[in-house]
Amino acid sequence: MESIQIPASQPPSAVKNVAKATARFAALIGVSPVLLSYWVNSALLGRGRALESRSQLLSLWPGLSGQYLRRAFLHQVLARCHPTVLVEWGTIFSQTGAMLDENVYVGPRCGLGLVHLQKNVLLASNVQIPSGGATHFFDDPDVPIREQGGQRKLVTIGEGAWIGTGAIVLADVGRGTIVGAGSVVTKPLPEYAIAAGVPARVIRPRFEKAIDG
Repeated sequence: MESIQIPASQPPSAVKNVAKATARFAALIGVSPVLLSYWVNSALLGRGRALESRSQLLSLWPGLSGQYLRRAFLHQVLARCHPTVLVEWGTIFSQTGAMLDENVYVGPRCGLGLVHLQKNVLLASNVQIPSGGATHFFDDPDVPIREQGGQRKLVTIGEGAWIGTGAIVLADVGRGTIVGAGSVVTKPLPEYAIAAGVPARVIRPRFEKAIDG
């Protein structure tokens, strides 16, 4: 089967950087009505619910303009959202404590809760990272699960990690680690590993030096 080689990305030129800065400013102006409604609803309903509804709205905007509008909004409302972050359409955020660092890529139709995506993290499409694995308690058989409360915990995806399509991540992922498509991460994964499965297990280190310690 014939394959297509994808070249490594090159640093942007000075002209391109200026164009991007201009586009970011225009996006901030364009998204200002959504931001205004977000702050009003935050006062009435709480920041989490306001974020979720506005991120749903902005997730519907396709193409490059949608990327800029989402980033402009998230930069204002999340704990941290770097100007180089790219969030594709269909992605929903639910927690304002989320942090997105430099050059993070979030693919289409992801669902993100209380998460820290460190520098150069890649999320493929349909990745789900809720706020840990105990968002709902279920110990009391006489009380509906929806009434038993839960616990939100920050899930950290380490620098340069790559999370495959459809993965569900409930625990921390180490720096440079690859999580296979469709995997379910229930326990923390070490750095520079390749992990897959349900639940996800380390298949092998990415590099030989990782074996030597």
